[in-house]
Amino acid sequence: MSAVVDPQQHDVDSYIEFATSKGMKITHAIDTHIQADHVSGGRALAAKTGAAYCLHRSADVAFDFTALTHGQEIGLGNVVIKVLHTPGHTPESVSLLVTDKTRGPEPWFLLTGDTLFVGAIGRPDLPGDADASARELYRSLRSEILSLPGHIEVYPTHFSGSVCGKDMSGKAASTLAFEKRCNPLLSLASEDEFVVAVTKDLPPKPKEMMQTILRNQGRA
Repeated sequence: MSAVVDPQQHDVDSYIEFATSKGMKITHAIDTHIQADHVSGGRALAAKTGAAYCLHRSADVAFDFTALTHGQEIGLGNVVIKVLHTPGHTPESVSLLVTDKTRGPEPWFLLTGDTLFVGAIGRPDLPGDADASARELYRSLRSEILSLPGHIEVYPTHFSGSVCGKDMSGKAASTLAFEKRCNPLLSLASEDEFVVAVTKDLPPKPKEMMQTILRNQGRA
């Protein structure tokens, strides 16, 4: 059994070919949130493989999906994925905490979607009120992510070049300990300072953003 997280539409066949080459069956296609910068391949991948297409239960979409809930665990053989609801970048954003029981009983890495990047955090202005979303993001980071052990590896969906955040590093991965020490947005003393910092000088929204969101919601 295996899961594909944040699949892109143009890579659907590649995911299937890779899984087949490893003798694995894709049982879950998971989007950490409604994507704004690319067309999701989640539903197409699910249709081709019989996998469950998963989003957080609060996702505002026009199609049926397998609803994820905070604290839910998804078993994939020796691997367990724990769902953490981390709203802020979008209301339905989740992060996925992964444990490989063949390596040990403790979580190994965190798929942070667009909530936490290397050196940055997800922009809060895509779905609506940037100030309110930034406050949600601050609380998600503090309550669900920064409380995890420092050895946890961090794998976000994007790195430098994406418009889903600002000042992202070109590195594709990090650890929570390193981010706690070196990510400037995680060391701000108060929620108000955080909100000011993450809403200032945001890059322009992509022209095709709303069309992409509507398509990923099943409304275009």
